[in-house]
Amino acid sequence: MLFFVLFLIIPIAEVAVFAAAGDEIGILNTLLLCVLTAIIGGYLVRKQGLATLLRSQENMRNGVLPIDEILDGLCIIVAGIMLCTPGFVTDTIGFLLLIPIIRTFVKTFLIRTGKFSIQGASARTTHSNPSAPHDAIEGQYERIDPKNKN
Repeated sequence: MLFFVLFLIIPIAEVAVFAAAGDEIGILNTLLLCVLTAIIGGYLVRKQGLATLLRSQENMRNGVLPIDEILDGLCIIVAGIMLCTPGFVTDTIGFLLLIPIIRTFVKTFLIRTGKFSIQGASARTTHSNPSAPHDAIEGQYERIDPKNKN
């Protein structure tokens, strides 16, 4: 069903909206608007993506799993893909995913429906706290040369 929507319904909707916009504001203005939305969307995706990356790094430094940031990053990636695709329907979806409150609804939906879950993850690691003592396993070893079979 998802592929049906992605490969049939969305392109038909894009062509219909593009034709209607071309009739209403002219084909040149429609093309310029399409390019303008891609430029503005690219700027917003870059800005929000970097902010999300910095937040996730800060959480990891503090020993906290950046689950919200991972989901935000996924939404921002999808938004970037949508904004790079020419058309007003995909641009609308892309811009909606750049709104933090919309992303919150999407994240809640993904978690509640079980589309996204973290299992068996530990919030703290020995690498997250540089002052924590490192566990060492002591033992003996012997190097064996495969060429010398004595």
